[in-house]
Amino acid sequence: MSEQKLAVNEYLKTDSDYLRGTIKEGLDTQVTGSFSDGDQQLIKFHGFYQQDDRDLRNERKEQKLEPLYSFMLRARVPGGICSPEQWLDVDKISSTLTTSNSIRLTTRQTFQYHGIPKRNLKTLIQGLDRAALDSIAACGDVNRNVMCNPNPIESKLHQQAYAVAKELSDHLLPHTHAYAEIWLDKEKLLDTETHEPVYGKTYLPRKFKMAVAVPPDNDVDVYTNDLGFVAIAEAGELVGFNLVAGGGMGSTHGEVETFPRLADDFGFIKTEDVIKFAEAVMTVQRDWGNRVNRKRSRLKYTIVDHGVAEFKAEVEKRTGVNFEPRRDAVIGDRGDRYGWVKGLDNNWHLTLFIESGRIKDEPGQMLQTGLREIAKIHKGDFRMTSNQNMIIAGVAEQDKAAIEDLARKHGFFGKVISQTRGHSIACVSLPTCPLAMAEAERYFPEFIDHIDALQAKHGISDQAIVVRMTGCPNGCARPFAAEIGLVGKAPGRYNLYLGASFEGTRLNKMYKENIQEAEILAELDRIFGLYVLERDAGETFGNFTVRHGIVKAVNDAAVDFHG
Repeated sequence: MSEQKLAVNEYLKTDSDYLRGTIKEGLDTQVTGSFSDGDQQLIKFHGFYQQDDRDLRNERKEQKLEPLYSFMLRARVPGGICSPEQWLDVDKISSTLTTSNSIRLTTRQTFQYHGIPKRNLKTLIQGLDRAALDSIAACGDVNRNVMCNPNPIESKLHQQAYAVAKELSDHLLPHTHAYAEIWLDKEKLLDTETHEPVYGKTYLPRKFKMAVAVPPDNDVDVYTNDLGFVAIAEAGELVGFNLVAGGGMGSTHGEVETFPRLADDFGFIKTEDVIKFAEAVMTVQRDWGNRVNRKRSRLKYTIVDHGVAEFKAEVEKRTGVNFEPRRDAVIGDRGDRYGWVKGLDNNWHLTLFIESGRIKDEPGQMLQTGLREIAKIHKGDFRMTSNQNMIIAGVAEQDKAAIEDLARKHGFFGKVISQTRGHSIACVSLPTCPLAMAEAERYFPEFIDHIDALQAKHGISDQAIVVRMTGCPNGCARPFAAEIGLVGKAPGRYNLYLGASFEGTRLNKMYKENIQEAEILAELDRIFGLYVLERDAGETFGNFTVRHGIVKAVNDAAVDFHG
């Protein structure tokens, strides 16, 4: 019997000389703005993607020009925390080395640049390095940016949880010297198998995402991650985590063997065992994961195919430690606390709403300039949230007025943010994402205007509803965990999903397929009417749609999501 042929990416990784490929040679080639097909996969491990402006494709083709290639680079910022000094460097890079002249906060608590010409890539990465930032492992088949609840109110507990997130991120970085050699002009060193003790020469079968949640907040959507750590505290001190594994959002339209999934609860582990368990889960995925079909290669499918009990037993075998019974933990709100809040350390923290995370100067909202001016005087830190907002954290009482004055002056307080808008996110999509089938970021503010109007019509404006939109089913904005999820199917057309829980503990299910705005809004108008008339006291919108039979509950994603 012949051996199964592996996915193309597996051969690319094996032959890449530990992620070097021919990236350096491609970088020096100026006759094209692109990299070779193989290197386009490898550069993801270095933190960036090749893209082109899809709005200009046809025009350039008619002019017999290659697509207008540029690059999107995503930084690695564990827990989303950076200093004001670092932010000033981030801002300067955006203004001088990108054509977009903007910064985008992502749904994984970091920032990314769009519109980087190939000639500027090396200069940009060296600029990040001087700011003690990098993009290594921000993309690719490795552990990506580790999220952590940025709640600054529980200051001591947050600091303890953040330390774990940063340790996970640093410990699980690839050991290859390729990044330093290619981008930072370091001397080439000989890599051997021992240089990748966790990943091996072929790295993971697919991307791997981690998050640390501090209950009752679930802003990091912990159950949507490959591996999640739910903090357990006693008397305000971190004692360990409930470990959850097997979440993931991506799927493929029309292919029922692919589906989003929420993580399973595996049990409680002590803080000192976190790295040991993270390594064990990742190495089981490395050894057991599907390397033939990349659409079935995420950890969620490995757990489904082998079963939770078998996977959990293997993790315990590799750690030499058994899981303890899961500790009680209440998972609650996934939103951010907008405006000023005071922490237990008596410092103030200002959460600024940034629509779809896009930091850019526009008439009436000079957001990029505003954050730059705040960074010049701020003595605390900046915290990016997984809802694509920014927290100006650690503001002393005497500095509060000056920070607020700058925020107001630059338009951060210029718009009333509804409860639903404040809980909702969208991916970038068109014109730069090559996978996009429909608009998301550019259309989303207008769509939320319509939702706000419908809620006002039915007298439920004070009801927060989690709404998310993506241009394709890869799920970057976690749409399958939204009470109302819109997933792009074609230009102007979306699949409408309903029924996720407000807290992020149940997935949604497709209600209508391939429909346009008018039909989407008509359906929501009707369902909002039912909700007002027939909801139970305190019942959230997602729970109502399931209880009322509008959609069936998704309890087992492998069976229920498509069934």
